[in-house]
Amino acid sequence: MKYSKIVLLLSAVLPLFLPAAEPSAFGAGDLSSSNPYGLTSNEKVILDTKKKLHTVAVKSNNQADKLDSLRERIDGLQSVIESLSRQAHQNKVNLKSQTQDNIVKANSNSEYEKRLSELAKKNEKTLTQQQVLISEISTLVDEINSKYISKNEFNALVKDVNNFKALVAKELQNSTKKVSKTKVKKKSSAQVATDAKAYFDKQYYTKAIANYEYLISKNYKPAYAHYMIGEMNYRRKNYSNAISYFKKSSSLYSKASYMPKLMLHTALSMEETGDSGHAIAFFKAIVSKYPNSAEAKEAKLYLQP
Repeated sequence: MKYSKIVLLLSAVLPLFLPAAEPSAFGAGDLSSSNPYGLTSNEKVILDTKKKLHTVAVKSNNQADKLDSLRERIDGLQSVIESLSRQAHQNKVNLKSQTQDNIVKANSNSEYEKRLSELAKKNEKTLTQQQVLISEISTLVDEINSKYISKNEFNALVKDVNNFKALVAKELQNSTKKVSKTKVKKKSSAQVATDAKAYFDKQYYTKAIANYEYLISKNYKPAYAHYMIGEMNYRRKNYSNAISYFKKSSSLYSKASYMPKLMLHTALSMEETGDSGHAIAFFKAIVSKYPNSAEAKEAKLYLQP
């Protein structure tokens, strides 16, 4: 019961550590959705852990109810056993008294034997009932031991929760990571943006990403910075991360000139991650919204039967 209460408390407090779901024109990466898609590797772990904790909390609730019911049954059995024990004791007293009486009254041997037989049968019946009740209690104890969360299982769950909290903290830290190099700090945001694009053109993606993350921390053209980081993740075949950055970019500025390419690369990333259903929806949206674009022409190829 102690473990289940702590698990319920953890499951109630844990959502406070989760980052708020970002607004998205597409819904990719929304952990609160009934059918989330486009998740990063960390978001997948977060979603899986949320489901695990929910399952454990539900199981703990059910177990708590069952345990209360079993305790009531055990209390009832103990009362019956105590009553039987008192009856057995009284039978022994009566037997002793009857024995003493019959020593004095030697002429009543037949009556003595009859009473003695009756008392022996009562004691035998009482012992049988006690054995049945003890057996039932043993069965209940075995059921509790087999179905309820053990201390080791609970400790493992606590470890999972701590790891989960560390993961969330890391995710939050990554979302606000800043480039700490002195050279970058001494430059204007416009110059950092120019350098980032130059690194991108040379395919120096690690340096380009660091510069765009710095611009995001400074809130300098964050929609474009997210788009560019998404593009580099797409080229590196980190498709889940690419979808996440594309999603954030579109939520910040959905009328950007690069939106057709953003949507096309989002759809292709979904194809690569096995999410064909949403990918098709994106291809159709590109054709509908940007019918004269090169991206729409490419999207039509993926819509052909």
